[in-house]
Amino acid sequence: MNQRTTARLASLAAGAVAMAGIGLTAAPNASAAPGSKPLVKVLGADGTAFDANAHDFDIVEAAVLAVLAEKPNSPLALITKGNQRLTVFLPTDGAFRRLVKDLTGKAPQREKAVFKRVAALTGDIDTLETVLLYHVVPGKTLTSPKVIAAAKANASVETAAGASFGVRADPGGKIRLADADRNDKDPRAIPRLLDINRGNKQVAHGINRVLRPLDL
Repeated sequence: MNQRTTARLASLAAGAVAMAGIGLTAAPNASAAPGSKPLVKVLGADGTAFDANAHDFDIVEAAVLAVLAEKPNSPLALITKGNQRLTVFLPTDGAFRRLVKDLTGKAPQREKAVFKRVAALTGDIDTLETVLLYHVVPGKTLTSPKVIAAAKANASVETAAGASFGVRADPGGKIRLADADRNDKDPRAIPRLLDINRGNKQVAHGINRVLRPLDL
């Protein structure tokens, strides 16, 4: 990742804290009282070790923990506070492997090696934080019906990184997330990984590629 790209990501990070505060006092759903289980407990349910399962979230968990270790007041800390509404679009481990291959031409097989390459490509903790925040929609509990409705309306969502992405419905009903990189394939929601932590204020949806907050 070149210096110009890193600088542009850093400029996005400057607005992250302000964006993360938007809508955090949203009114609860009148039909049911949502729970307060934080997403961090869902990510850590199978431990924090890397494994050989490309369809879970070990790499994004490691990235979030790395950011919070250096920046405990990062907006990413919201995922530890289950009383705060938010939605996260979670890239699978396979999604990060695709990112590394797209940017370097090679994809390490082991998840630990993929994580190290992701850390090296982003260059510093602030840039990694910005990329992760681009997957977080603060202040809103967007269950799959709401995501589908947004896709049908060609809506955009504002993220905690201070930038937005579009939600689109492809032929056949697949949900596509139109990020800021117009030259590569857009991430798609994975049907069997929707509504993670449903019934709580914090929900997540698995996606097959990493969202990019700018054109790489």
